Amino acid sequence: MALTFDELLSTTLKNYVPKLTDNIFSARPLFYALTNGQTIRRVSGGTKIVVPVIYGTNSTAASYAGTDTIPTTAQTGISAAEYDWRQYAATVTISGIEEAKNNGEAQIIDLLEGKIFQTQETIIENMNTMFWADGTGNGGLDWNGLDLIIGKPNTTLGGIDPTDGNSWWASTETDEASALALKSMSNVYNTVSVGNDQPTIVITTQAAYESYEALLTTNVRYTDTDVAGAGFQNLLFKGAPVTFDGACTAGEMMFLNTKYLQLVAHSDVWFKPTPFVRPTNQDAVFSQLLCYGNLTCSNRARQGYLFGITDG
Repeated sequence: MALTFDELLSTTLKNYVPKLTDNIFSARPLFYALTNGQTIRRVSGGTKIVVPVIYGTNSTAASYAGTDTIPTTAQTGISAAEYDWRQYAATVTISGIEEAKNNGEAQIIDLLEGKIFQTQETIIENMNTMFWADGTGNGGLDWNGLDLIIGKPNTTLGGIDPTDGNSWWASTETDEASALALKSMSNVYNTVSVGNDQPTIVITTQAAYESYEALLTTNVRYTDTDVAGAGFQNLLFKGAPVTFDGACTAGEMMFLNTKYLQLVAHSDVWFKPTPFVRPTNQDAVFSQLLCYGNLTCSNRARQGYLFGITDG
């Protein structure tokens, strides 16, 4: 039996969602960094998104001899950051006149794919802006962004106040207040690094990227093949790819260790399409793409940024 118009729409949309999400999260360097590898985490629920945080060492670790007493002191140094669930949605709408003009199966699928492409491009632009911001947009309903997690190092995040004896819960910020200098980049990079735990990507503006490019010796310009393979221009700095994103704030350069930055997605509601419905008072059908999640951090001290780059 042939599918009805609404059933065909719902089936086609559901089948298209994996491709849609792939396109969204590979479209910008920040999205790519947040979703490439292990940086996206699926969580099935909970009142809050709980992220374990380690800020101290275990004092019982020590050498001993023979029958020496081995310390069994209860340890502190492990806490948890708690993040609110946030919601995001986009609506795919097909009007009655569009339905009438596209009443064959092939035409319906073409129409819906066009609508999905439009929705995809809108989500890319809006979410990209949101993940660079501080979470206060849209009346405080926006998800966390880098301007909060990294750009405001003394602001409470995940319920932990870095100014209340928790200096370990603060990112590194440096005011360049001049043209970009390799020494300043090295200082931020080294400050947020511990041994081989180093920034995994550096994202900045196009202008600052070009300033960095101009500082390099012409014949010493290495690139990261994975980032290049994803379609992004990049140049290496101390092993980390440097690239640019149009939504990055002017004059800033973010040093990200994505080992500690996780985009958390609800395992049951992540670009989940609702069935198409027909309101009683409108000549159209609607389906929403729903997302529950948030951008979280488990170690702010491994994140840093330069700001005030006058040629950036």
